[in-house]
Amino acid sequence: MANLKLSHIYKVYDNGHKAVNDFSIDIADREFIVFVGPSGCGKSTTLRMIAGLETITAGDLFIGDTLVNDMEPKDRDIAMVFQSYALYPHMTVYENMAFGLRNRKMPEAEIKERVLKAAKMLDIEEYLDRKPKEMSGGQRQRVALGRALVRDPKVFLLDEPLSNLDAKLRAAMRTEITALHKSLNTTFIYVTHDQVEAMTMGTRIVVMKLGYVQQIDTPMNLYNEPYNKFVAGFIGTPQMNFFDVRLKREGDQVKVIFSNNDTIMIPYEKVSKIHARYLNGDVPVTFGIRPEHIDLKKDGSGLKLIVTNVERLGNESNIHGKLGDHLGEFTMKDDGNNIIVKVIDRDDIEAGDIVYAEPNPNKVHFFDAETEVTLMNKIPPYNTGEAVLSGDTMELYGQKVPLPKVFKAAAGQAGSIELSIPPQAIVPGRDFRLQVGRIEKADDRQLAYLKNGDSYVFALVDDSVKEGDMYNFSLLNEKLGVSVRGNEVLKAVEDEVALTGTFSKTEVKENGSRVLHFFYNIGDYTLEAAPEHGYKINSIDGDSCYKNTYKYTVDRDKIRLVTGSEPGLSAHVKEQLDYGNVCFAKAEANGQEFLIKVDRELKDSDIRIAFDSRDVSVYSTSIELKLC
Repeated sequence: MANLKLSHIYKVYDNGHKAVNDFSIDIADREFIVFVGPSGCGKSTTLRMIAGLETITAGDLFIGDTLVNDMEPKDRDIAMVFQSYALYPHMTVYENMAFGLRNRKMPEAEIKERVLKAAKMLDIEEYLDRKPKEMSGGQRQRVALGRALVRDPKVFLLDEPLSNLDAKLRAAMRTEITALHKSLNTTFIYVTHDQVEAMTMGTRIVVMKLGYVQQIDTPMNLYNEPYNKFVAGFIGTPQMNFFDVRLKREGDQVKVIFSNNDTIMIPYEKVSKIHARYLNGDVPVTFGIRPEHIDLKKDGSGLKLIVTNVERLGNESNIHGKLGDHLGEFTMKDDGNNIIVKVIDRDDIEAGDIVYAEPNPNKVHFFDAETEVTLMNKIPPYNTGEAVLSGDTMELYGQKVPLPKVFKAAAGQAGSIELSIPPQAIVPGRDFRLQVGRIEKADDRQLAYLKNGDSYVFALVDDSVKEGDMYNFSLLNEKLGVSVRGNEVLKAVEDEVALTGTFSKTEVKENGSRVLHFFYNIGDYTLEAAPEHGYKINSIDGDSCYKNTYKYTVDRDKIRLVTGSEPGLSAHVKEQLDYGNVCFAKAEANGQEFLIKVDRELKDSDIRIAFDSRDVSVYSTSIELKLC
């Protein structure tokens, strides 16, 4: 039994190709995790790094509490089942299953006990004297599973084990492997390109594309709440329909305007998490709806379409069509008007019919047309608030509050500013007061819908806040973005400070032994790196690490001002930025500008700052890579 932790795992080949990028996941003991994605997405490479068959370029891999990056595969207490079965053709089934145990010098009696137990569990007892060539694909796959099973490993790794089987046998083996996982109560990590396997087998699924993790979630969360267009299209059969649209709010309804000028109406309540800037009718948006979430009618309202093909699948049918009422010139290319509708027990629709599609308003999805990220996050990334300025005050959410000096400077002569306010920047306080319209669970947190006229302000609240309460709050001004007439004039303050510098080492003798010390060098500030971090940077970049430039990041709250003889980075304060609730100094050091928290009473223009090397994260500047 074991939990696994993959922390910022990368795989970069000698030619510079990044097969896996910043892969992180905590896998609980006894979970069934599925890596899914198209060919070349990095899923098998990640599995092989866990197995020890591929070296890890950067990052940490823990099995239990043990760091196993440099541990031999045989010592990791894992078992792997391959796509090709990898059985020895000259050996019997029994010999194949016993082979690994004999290499471990296990007593023959124990080997026999383990093999017979596994064979009984997998229903292959009668085949123990046969050779692989005398068996079917499904039987050989059971043997491969049995060979892994007899080892009683902490973790099972399965790399597309069913891809060589026919559809009927794959379905049967899916059920058997799922039952085996439940019986063994062991951690399973399973790789597949088949989203049906992923949805039916995994407790959680990792969706990958081009080496990047797109989303990690439960099967139903991936289906109902995809993070982006790729996940939405990859999960589900037939895949989700996508259309280019524009959204226009009209009171308590939102008009969805398609490229052919057809429209449907969605209640505003269903899309209230979408940022207001997408609802003015001039920002392109991608609309998504699954085929099974569309109702087809012979007449009435909805999207008019002409049926191009009907796939009869028994009680289900897939209706293929084109939006509009004529086909135009035939082309295989999707012109953006193709639609698929899945219907049940309908035999009254034929190719050539004109019908009307009504999407279920509770099942709609919207994505940013450029980034392809969902516009309907569980927790909206930010709210919008327009603040009217008057002297040293601003009016926001019906209240007049002090205008932060930094906002006033950024606004110039403007009479109002637009604020981007993350829900995390709304904290209990006394500046504002809005009523809680409703509360919903979002990623184990409480998201409050605060009524603000005909829209909402979203805030994260604790369990003491109830629906109908008047909620009193303030804003963390440094976390807000400020815009004037649509142009951003002040960015939110980031949580980390990033500085560039070099890396060095010294060699000394301590108690007669050769000892290496490693250092981060940032301007005139040198701080000793944790030995394990120093060796890691050296192992990744080799001796070139002493010539390279690195990006060092540290949490802003970990930076402190120092005086006296304590080492530190010399910096010059260019100006102070007063946010009302907190004050920052804009400082310059070694040609780099950054912000640090300071007291308003700070008078010195020349300062020194320091931080603990263990709070530093190190990134390569030659290739996007977190080293430690």
